[in-house]
Amino acid sequence: MTDTEDVLSSPDSTADPSAPRPKAPAIESRFLFVDVAAMRAKQLRRGAVPRLADDNADADHRVQPFKAERVAMEEVRRNLVLYEVPDNR
Repeated sequence: MTDTEDVLSSPDSTADPSAPRPKAPAIESRFLFVDVAAMRAKQLRRGAVPRLADDNADADHRVQPFKAERVAMEEVRRNLVLYEVPDNR
């Protein structure tokens, strides 16, 4: 895992920006959740645009986080981060 771009996939740059992003499968393993959120936080610290938006907020009206780690965890919780689990070959 030397590079986060290999594990976390980004949407195609030729796609329509107004099209909705595909949802990632729900993460049931807390260890996978931590790994994906950590890699996403690394991307955010390097300048990636957060995927959280006020128009897509949950009904509980949570305060928007501002730290990269909290933003990443919220994105993963909302299934906004696509990821791939490598095969163990």
